[in-house]
Amino acid sequence: MDAKEQKRKSKFLSLILRHRPEVIGLNLDDNGWASVEELLAKAPKGQMRISFEEIKEVVDNNDKKRFAFSEDFTMIRANQGHSLKVDLKLEEKTPPGLLYHGTATHNIGSIKGQGLIKGQRHHVHLSADKETAMKVGGRHGKPVVLTIAAMNMYQSGITFYQSENGVWLTDHVAVQFISFPE
Repeated sequence: MDAKEQKRKSKFLSLILRHRPEVIGLNLDDNGWASVEELLAKAPKGQMRISFEEIKEVVDNNDKKRFAFSEDFTMIRANQGHSLKVDLKLEEKTPPGLLYHGTATHNIGSIKGQGLIKGQRHHVHLSADKETAMKVGGRHGKPVVLTIAAMNMYQSGITFYQSENGVWLTDHVAVQFISFPE
């Protein structure tokens, strides 16, 4: 599968595993898991022909490790980023001193006014490194990386989680914990 096709199939999996499983009539359990067998059977309803080998290739090669299989490869889910109500069974975790958030420059004004909000997702997503944050920000326009005083947040009582693929998650980042680039 070439890179363009892999990206197309990854976007399809993101759509049905994070936001709209009803597009193909896919059932997700309370923890966001879906049957791989059901996914394979129903994917053509969403105009996507996909094989188990292609799903595995997307899971294995996705640069952000967005998806995970169960140990026996019978179930699949997105690691984070859901707009659906799911319980990923995340455990509270102590963050490092600093984390990073990539966004587009056109969002800076609203962030300076209200901080980072989760919007329709379950959490605000933060990266452990600037490079990843820059890639995320670049998806939405001219990228800018914000530095987050994560340990200060944690010490003031803010809860953090870390998804299976290493993304740091929290409910909100208040402006006083954000350093904006000059």
